[in-house]
Amino acid sequence: MLKRRTRRVAGAMLVVASLAGSFVPAAADFNAGVDAYNKGDYGTAFAEFKLAAEQGLAQAQYNLAVMYDEGTGVEQNFPVAAQLYRLAADQGYGPAQYNLAVMYESGSGVEQDDSQAATWYRKAADQGDVDAQIVLAGMYEEGRGVSRDAGHAAQLYQSAAEQGHVVAQFNLALMFSQGQGVARDLGQAAKWFRMAGEQGDVDAQVGLAELLEQGLGVTQDSAQAADWYERAGEQGHLVAQAKLGHLYSQGKGVPQDKARAADWYRRAAEQGYADAQANLAMMYSRGDGVPHDYARAVVWYRRAAEKGLAAAQYNLGVLYAQGQGVPSNDSEAAAWYRLAAEQGHARAQSSLGSLYANGRGVPQGDPEAVEWYRRAAEQGEPRAQYNLGVMYAEGRGVPRDLPRAYMWFDLAAGQGIDMANEGMDITAGQLSAEQTAEAQARAREWRDQHPQ
Repeated sequence: MLKRRTRRVAGAMLVVASLAGSFVPAAADFNAGVDAYNKGDYGTAFAEFKLAAEQGLAQAQYNLAVMYDEGTGVEQNFPVAAQLYRLAADQGYGPAQYNLAVMYESGSGVEQDDSQAATWYRKAADQGDVDAQIVLAGMYEEGRGVSRDAGHAAQLYQSAAEQGHVVAQFNLALMFSQGQGVARDLGQAAKWFRMAGEQGDVDAQVGLAELLEQGLGVTQDSAQAADWYERAGEQGHLVAQAKLGHLYSQGKGVPQDKARAADWYRRAAEQGYADAQANLAMMYSRGDGVPHDYARAVVWYRRAAEKGLAAAQYNLGVLYAQGQGVPSNDSEAAAWYRLAAEQGHARAQSSLGSLYANGRGVPQGDPEAVEWYRRAAEQGEPRAQYNLGVMYAEGRGVPRDLPRAYMWFDLAAGQGIDMANEGMDITAGQLSAEQTAEAQARAREWRDQHPQ
C-alpha cells in the first residue's frame, strides 16, 4: 500500500551568492565571507559573516547559523545556531525560518516544540518554500503542532506540487486517490502520479500503473501499465517487479513469456518479497519458465512461509506430505498446514482435517478433523464439504445426521466433486422424500448465503 512521504531537510545550504548592487559595509563583509567560503577558507568566512551579522544582515546571520549548525569553521553549537536563525527569521528570511522550524521539530538547540515548529514552517511556506509546505502539510495530516486538517494539507501539497516538487506531487495523488482532504478523483490522482512518475518517483510509477491496469480514472491500458511497472521495476521496486512477473506469466499487456516472468519474480523474491517468493516457487514446482525443480520450490516456499504467507505455508505442507523436494514427513506437513489454517486458509484447513481423520502426523482425532473440515467447508472448500458430509454420514466426531450429510454432499457435488454424487445417492436411499427435500433446501439456502 502506497503511503505519503514527508521530506525533512536537516539544514539548508549556505547562501553562497554575493549581494549585488550594494556597497554598505555589511554587504561588503558578507561578500568577502562568500568569497572566502567558496575558497574553503572557513575561518575567514566565519569572521566576515560575523561582522555582517552584527550589523543586522539576515543572510549573514543565517550563514553564520549554518556554520554553527554544521560545525564548519567553528565548533558545532546548536543553541547559538538557533539564536542566529531566529535573528534572521525575525527579519522574514525564509531559509532561516525553515531551519529554525527544523530545530524546534527535532529539539536541537531549543526545547522540542511542534507548535513552534509549525509556526515557523508556516512562515517559510507562505514565502513559497516547498520543503516547508510539505513538512507543514504532513503536520496538518497528523495533527502534530496544529489541529488535524486534511483539507489544508492538500492545499499545501498542491502548492508545492505545482512548483514541480516530486514528493508533493506523489502525496497529492494519494490524497486524490483516497479522497482525503479533497473529493476522491482518480483522474486527478493519475495526473499527479504521472507527473511524479515522469520525474522518476518509483512509488508514483507504480500508483499510475495500478490505475492503468484497472482502468480507474484513466482508460484501461495493460500495455501502458506494464511500461510503468517496468520503469519502477528497473529501479528495484519489488512490488513492480512482482507485478511484472504476473503480467508476463499471464501475457497481459506484454507477450506471454514465462522465463521473463520468472526473472521478475526472482528479482522481487531476492529482495525478500513473500508473494514473489511463493510465485517463483510455484514456477519451479510446475517447471514454468524455469527447470522443474521441487527442491528449489521448497527453498522459495520456505522463505515465504517463514514470513507468514499462508499460501506458501500450505504449499510447503503439500510438498512435505507428498515427499516432493524433501523427504515425506507428515508431522512437518501438519505443522505448516496448521500455520496456514490458523490464518483462515481453506485448503490448509481441509488438509489438516484429513491428517486428523487419518492420524497422519498428528494424533488421530475425529472431533479435530470435523472442526477443521467445518472451517474450510464454511468457506466453500469442496473437498472439505465432501469430507464433512462423510463424517456426518458415519457419525465420526459428530452425532450421525444423514440430512446434514446430504446437504454437504449436495454442496460438494455442485462444485464438481464426483464422489459427492455417490454420497448423495447412498444417503438419499436412507432418507424419506421429505427429509431429502429439506436437505436440498438447506443446501440452496447455504448457497444463497455464500455466493461464490
